[in-house]
Amino acid sequence: MNRQSVKAIQPQKAVIYCRVSSKRQVADGSGLESQEHRCREFAAQRGYVVDAVFPDDVSGGGDFINRPGMVALLAYLDAKPHENYIVIFDDLKRYARDTEFHLKLRRIMAARGATRECLNFRFEDTPEGKFIETMLAAQGELEREQNGRQVVQKMKARVEQGLWVFKAPIGYRYAKSSYGGKQLVPDEPHASIIKEALEGFAAGRFQSQVELQRFLEAHPLYPKDHKGEVHSSRVKELLERPVYAGYVEAPNWNVSLRKGRHEGLISYQTYLKNQERLKVGAYAPARKDNAIDFPLRGFVACAGCGQPLTACWSKGKKQHHPYYLCHHKGCGHYGKSIRRSAIEGDFESLLKTLQPIPSLVELLKVMIERAWAQRLSQAKSWRQVLQKDISAIEAQIDGFLDRLVESDSPAAIKAYERKIATLEQQKLAAQDKLENGTMPKTTIGHVLEHALNFISNPWKLWQTGDPALQKLVLRLTFSERLAYCRNNGLRTPKTTLPFKVLASIAGGERRMVEPSGIEPLTSCMPCRRSPS
Repeated sequence: MNRQSVKAIQPQKAVIYCRVSSKRQVADGSGLESQEHRCREFAAQRGYVVDAVFPDDVSGGGDFINRPGMVALLAYLDAKPHENYIVIFDDLKRYARDTEFHLKLRRIMAARGATRECLNFRFEDTPEGKFIETMLAAQGELEREQNGRQVVQKMKARVEQGLWVFKAPIGYRYAKSSYGGKQLVPDEPHASIIKEALEGFAAGRFQSQVELQRFLEAHPLYPKDHKGEVHSSRVKELLERPVYAGYVEAPNWNVSLRKGRHEGLISYQTYLKNQERLKVGAYAPARKDNAIDFPLRGFVACAGCGQPLTACWSKGKKQHHPYYLCHHKGCGHYGKSIRRSAIEGDFESLLKTLQPIPSLVELLKVMIERAWAQRLSQAKSWRQVLQKDISAIEAQIDGFLDRLVESDSPAAIKAYERKIATLEQQKLAAQDKLENGTMPKTTIGHVLEHALNFISNPWKLWQTGDPALQKLVLRLTFSERLAYCRNNGLRTPKTTLPFKVLASIAGGERRMVEPSGIEPLTSCMPCRRSPS
């Protein structure tokens, strides 16, 4: 028997292409497996031998040639150019749902000598057959686009009703909703971690996005990437997403920001505070490289140029020596080092002077209690003012809506729409203040316990040596960076409000602890001042 006769009796080889439109169909096992089963039965009926199966699980339209399954199929055909395979697929819609790419695939497979066969359509290489095939491909594209439009319309309607319709962000999960379908609910423990992170950034506990990133990376329960890290873009996304404040929006669908039906992890005021803080830098940033060796790095500034001092270890003959120095080239003190012991010694002496005597602490306690009582009494009047503001804003919105309906000018319509959007933002902020910003969320006892423990002795917290607590002392004690002069030492500091109050009433029998060990003197008492 010659080679031609052997070749003639060999069965025709075929490959199968299967596609489903979602990962869910793959998980259910109702898509790819059933398609492959039907295609194998089809091949067996015609005496074909199936060499390979190429699945795809990509939904929608697009260039099918770039999809993994189709890429692998074409590569397989290229690797065996003399086989002239039969390419079998279950339905014409599984082949391609875009007319342009359907025709493109037809040309590409024809160039590779492949013959296409479908279970429910017969391809014919005639003008009429090609026309019918093109019409069916166009019909599939029309159905896909119509389905896509319906999905978008339904999703947009749900967002307009205050429901989140996109992938659940970290800290939330989907659960059955009383409004129909599903809605976001907090997902613990991630929700509590994100709440702590966002409120900490707003309060200044985390001075920069880098510090917030380190906090999330250090938390064992927070999800990380395959490298065990939290990418900086994810941190910024956390801070910028209003969904964590209980609000939803869809700018691409022209759905403005509005109150959502899900529970927010933070208040809207906290969200706005974070947006403000993203625009400014940190005045006491925490550093990962040498926060333990140089706790004042980034906080103490050069008195000559105002730039933060940097720090380093300098190698001597027998050992390394720690120094702070100015690294600003335009400064007269550029490159001139200052011994760490000098700066930190002066700072520690200054911190000790901020320890008030017991009588001042008792006086501060009385002042806090009175301020707390006053705030409670003012809460009702604040609520009335906010309610009036909301009513006024709603009246303005109604007025602009009336103008919008009556206007025929495109420019005026756009101007009215921008104004209405601005007023809606103001209304949301006022409503959030009314719900969350009037009444205290804690008790006076809880406030006093933590406040007085810190104010009575900030030095005690500093001397623990914990970098995180030391940074907290800097932020709670001083309102801006301390200036340090190489010749005169620390300049007069600007302290936060509690210490300013204590300093202002420190006279006669009531006074702050006297300073010692600082040259020149930098007491916060009125009778003694730094030469600067």
